[in-house]
Amino acid sequence: MSIETVTPRARPAEVPGSPAPARPSHGRPAIGFLLPFAVLYLAFIIGPAVYGLVMSFFDASLVRSGLGSFAGFGNYAEALQDPDFWSSLWHTVWFTILTTPPLIVLAFVLALLADRVNRGRWFFRLAFFAPFILPSAVVALIWIFMYTPELGLIEAALAKIGITSPAWLGDPNWAMPSLALTTVWWTLGFNFILYLAGLQEIPRELYEASAIDGASPWQQIRRITIPMLGRTTTLVAVLQVIASLKVFDQMYLMTSGGPNFATRSILQYVYDQGFTNFRLGYAAAISMLFFLVVLAVSAVWFSLVRRQEKEV
Repeated sequence: MSIETVTPRARPAEVPGSPAPARPSHGRPAIGFLLPFAVLYLAFIIGPAVYGLVMSFFDASLVRSGLGSFAGFGNYAEALQDPDFWSSLWHTVWFTILTTPPLIVLAFVLALLADRVNRGRWFFRLAFFAPFILPSAVVALIWIFMYTPELGLIEAALAKIGITSPAWLGDPNWAMPSLALTTVWWTLGFNFILYLAGLQEIPRELYEASAIDGASPWQQIRRITIPMLGRTTTLVAVLQVIASLKVFDQMYLMTSGGPNFATRSILQYVYDQGFTNFRLGYAAAISMLFFLVVLAVSAVWFSLVRRQEKEV
């Protein structure tokens, strides 16, 4: 049996001074794919943001057309001197403090447990993620029913063990923790999925090698899992802080900012000024100030988490 030898064809010699062969251009197809998104992004994100920035320097109102008279930095000065602005900003920060740590820690613990389950893993993934897909109105109705005095499930459960329930949504001291508990139950699934995806990227060989060396499960979590999930934790923390600072739906639907404005967030304060008091210019100025706060908090939080990640 003979074996034929295939001789590669020689490339034609290039003539000195001749132009190089043209390469296929991928620029136009890429621009074509990006153009629809760019148009929508400019029309619905960049455009309104720029218009809101311009509006913040005018006495714009919802009851008259146009931007109104020029106010300069008057709206910003009024907001910085307004006690309601600072109280609503503090309510937002307090809500962020109440929700961010449990949403990070619980998501990590539940993802770790679900990742180690051999049977029925799909059920735990579905159970933990299912509340996240519920609309905010549905979540509000569920938890208002659970918090209802004399009829709610929480009060009935606590009464069986002899504990008197407070007015969950009617007491200024309990309203914000009650909203935080609702938010943790509702949004835990998103962070859970991020941690679960990060756990699946960790090589199993690391756990097997450490088990051979005598490492306990807790040592594996502390020495392998937590360091390997450093980038995931950074992402979860930054996204969670930003999401908590932008809270509006559950507060507006469950308490309307009450009782006695104890749960009015900064976004609801913007809504009240713009669509209740019809002061669009002042509401735009508050929005710009809040944007700076979110930007600063995100930058500081990100730098701190990154520094801790390098120290691990």
